[in-house]
Amino acid sequence: LAMATTANPTTDLFSRLSFRRAVSPSPLRLPSLPTPTPRISVAIVALHKRNPKRLKYDSQRQFTRGDGGMLRVQVEPSGEDFWKLDPVVDLINSGAVGVIPTDTVYSIVCDLSNNDSIERLRRIKGIVNSKPLSILCRSLRDIDTYTTGFPLGTNQGQANIFRAVKRILPGPYTFILPATKELPKQCIKHGSSTRYAKRRQVGVRMPDDPICQAILQNLEEPLICTSVKYLAEDEWILDPVTIADIYEPLGLDFIVDGGARIADPSTVVDMTGSYPTIIRQGKCSPRKP
Repeated sequence: LAMATTANPTTDLFSRLSFRRAVSPSPLRLPSLPTPTPRISVAIVALHKRNPKRLKYDSQRQFTRGDGGMLRVQVEPSGEDFWKLDPVVDLINSGAVGVIPTDTVYSIVCDLSNNDSIERLRRIKGIVNSKPLSILCRSLRDIDTYTTGFPLGTNQGQANIFRAVKRILPGPYTFILPATKELPKQCIKHGSSTRYAKRRQVGVRMPDDPICQAILQNLEEPLICTSVKYLAEDEWILDPVTIADIYEPLGLDFIVDGGARIADPSTVVDMTGSYPTIIRQGKCSPRKP
């Protein structure tokens, strides 16, 4: 497995954000400092009238389960206005199912530990229970928590996969790894509510996208994810306006518009065997000089 990446330009960017909680590579959260003046938080929310040509916004509607409207937030891909993501984090913590950008295509996401949300995600996407779901992780620590991790290598000739992976993450890769007991069973549901896959495996991602990273760093745990496709075709939807037009009637709660993507999915690498195996060649990080 030979892969490499350029340095992540978002590290310096995160240190300057005025997001609700400081966006940091560390999963630990510092206590809020008192401010001399009260802070007024304004939620960015959607108008009930939909326009398939342009996303509209309203600052009054609040999320409630089963509400017919959908939150739509437009964020600059460069990361200049991450403060708009505050209500998105609140919605996810409240059990919402929505769409966010990644460093490849858009993904439908929900809270890892909310079984009702996972069931709704499956219904909205129209995927069967036997299809495994992936998780979006904030850090290598998350990957070590929910999977057995990457091989460290041995004196008997086994390669140090962890060292190679550490160089290319975050990046456009999905690694299939054996899951630990920390991973909820709903993520590997198989056939019915009482039957689960015997082999616990899960795909893990650490996207190199500033919008996705900002959301993840302000959550307590990873997100369940599945790529956004046309309902009747095995083809990714790359335009967030089209995604909103198609998926809002199906019960989608929010969408984060980070601009159009390109049809370049993640490279999928199976790490459950004796050697890493590429099972889908997709987007890869550019090689270092």
